[in-house]
Amino acid sequence: MEALDWFAATPVAAALKGSARLYLVVNAAHVLAIGLVVGAIVPLDLRLAGVIRSAPIAAVGPLLSCTAAAGVVLAVLTGLCLFSVRPQEYAQNPAFLAKVSLVALGVANALVLHRLGGWRRALATGAVTPALRVQALLSLVLWIGAVLAGRWIAFI
Repeated sequence: MEALDWFAATPVAAALKGSARLYLVVNAAHVLAIGLVVGAIVPLDLRLAGVIRSAPIAAVGPLLSCTAAAGVVLAVLTGLCLFSVRPQEYAQNPAFLAKVSLVALGVANALVLHRLGGWRRALATGAVTPALRVQALLSLVLWIGAVLAGRWIAFI
């Protein structure tokens, strides 16, 4: 609980609590970041899963992957700022905890995907291994689940 109290006492938390405009801008940046993540991950995962076949992986993979990574970084940074406004409440919200867990699993899945040879082989040859297809489908479930859990936060 000390960490949560520390978060609530940061200058960022004070600034967000003191300015409705700043809170609006950070919240909008968080939504934009989520849009970057989902907007890049969904087509990439659909391509890797074989649903979309027309786009060469070598052409779209690096761009979509980098866009998603930038979105995740921005979403985490803005999410931490928003969390600082009411950390004790969020830490007890099951939807928030689900969202954080799903985001962590989504990031871990992406890191594993990029470390294994299937991703490099797909970029080099366009051939997608069955394991890579499964990871792409898992990624879709995790990121869509994170978005749904994020929306659920406001209703609990």
